[in-house]
Amino acid sequence: MASLDIAWIGTGVMGSSMARHLMAAGHRLRVHTRTRERAQPLLEAGARWAESPVEAAEGAHVACSMVGYPEDVDAVHLGPRGTLAADARPGLLIDFTTSSPAIARRVAEAAAADGIESLDAPVSGGDVGARNATLSVMCGGSAQAFERAAPILGAVGKTIVHQGPAGAGQHTKMVNQLLIAGSMLGLAEALAYARRSGLDPSRVLESVGGGAAASWSLANLAPRVLKGDFAPGFFCEHFLKDLRIALAEARAMGLALPCADAAERTYASLCEAGFARSGTQAVVHAYGW
Repeated sequence: MASLDIAWIGTGVMGSSMARHLMAAGHRLRVHTRTRERAQPLLEAGARWAESPVEAAEGAHVACSMVGYPEDVDAVHLGPRGTLAADARPGLLIDFTTSSPAIARRVAEAAAADGIESLDAPVSGGDVGARNATLSVMCGGSAQAFERAAPILGAVGKTIVHQGPAGAGQHTKMVNQLLIAGSMLGLAEALAYARRSGLDPSRVLESVGGGAAASWSLANLAPRVLKGDFAPGFFCEHFLKDLRIALAEARAMGLALPCADAAERTYASLCEAGFARSGTQAVVHAYGW
């Protein structure tokens, strides 16, 4: 596989691990993030620092982003110091952020006007999947963009599926988040019930974790709760953002999602109570944990 010059924007909980996998695959990275200290481990490993997305993208083959919010995606790619403002623009943009389908389409349209391919490629798998390069990558964009992105996607993920045109990756991620919303509320209620009834929650997990109730959240997040570990694999505030995107899209389609409504209210109250930067497993605090 040919070595690529990659602009990488965003070095958070998942972005740092993903960038490191690309470096391990032999690619050359120029990184930018809001706080340079967050990128220091990558710089020490050989990545180069860029003062802005446009500086990172200048002369790169590919520009990748893994940031927090739709407005960040907009600024990173479409802003005055964004990747598309470079004189020597990348031939391919890949946004791994969970964002809105509308933003994905805007980026794709702006990129296409300059003859640039674009892919919205949100991921699922949390910090564990990012560290182990086993993420599920949900892709929206042209077949050509998907094929061109294959070496990069394969370095960070295990399940990689082209879902359709621009925005389709983001819609698929909304499906993913709706599934998680229900499982997280169920996990919290179940653990609260187990403890209140006098059971040993750890022993309960031995039974239910291998049956029909088994899930990724149960296997990976319930043990963290029992250890009192609420460090973020995925921030509560980012999950709340995702739920609000999903609900907005559902309303536009005339679709009622009562479970997602309940999850949105629960995570909104958690964020207001000071758990915005905790992991999504902090939802148990809404049930008296």
